This record gives sequence, C-alpha cells and structure tokens, in this order.
Amino acid sequence: QVQLVESGGGLVQAGGSLRLSCAASGGTFSSYAMGWFRQAPGKEREFVSVISWRAVTYYGDSVKGRFTISRDNAKKMVYLQMNNLKPEDTAVYYCARRIGSDYLKINDYDYWGQGTRVTVSS
Repeated sequence: QVQLVESGGGLVQAGGSLRLSCAASGGTFSSYAMGWFRQAPGKEREFVSVISWRAVTYYGDSVKGRFTISRDNAKKMVYLQMNNLKPEDTAVYYCARRIGSDYLKINDYDYWGQGTRVTVSS
C-alpha cells in the first residue's frame, strides 16, 4: 500500500516562499512520476506540477517561473519549492502518484496524500 504524506504548508505573506515536502512509503517510488495539485476553496482541484521518474518537469501556467519541483528517489521524497507566493496561491496542496499518460488529468493519478494547507496573505 502506497502512502503519501505532505508537509510544509503554512501562512506566509505575499512575496514569500515555502517548501512543501511529500514523503512516500510503499511501492516502487522511483518508477513513477509524481505530481502536485492544489485546490482552493470553492474551486476544482488543479494541476500544479509533475516530475517524471527521469526528472522531466512540467508546470501549470500560473506557477511557471515561481515554483520548482524536485525529487529524491533515495529518500522517496518529492518537493515543491514555491517562491514569490501570491494570494491566489492559497489552497490545499496535494501530492499524488501518476500512473496515466496525461499529467493534467486527475484520474491519471492513483494515490493521493491528505494535503497541506498554504495560505498567502496580501
């Protein structure tokens, strides 16, 4: 059984930075792409970033140039470095394991963490 546990969320002022972490257990971590999604109150869950098992990365348009995804296969960790945060980045951030071919599709991810909340004040 795969478990994903996010951490690192919190309250930060606009322009600040946070680093989210996702710890994976169970399964073969290094063989899978891992993604980050977020869900703001009253909105649908949206794609933030994904990193393949070979460390190829993709980002949502709203976070390009500000967020950086990385992974450490030896530690079974995925990270999301978030810089220059904006109030519109406020959301619960989820880590997920990708099994499908379309990294934008929620249904192409099979395991999800419980989420970590990020609040950006203006």
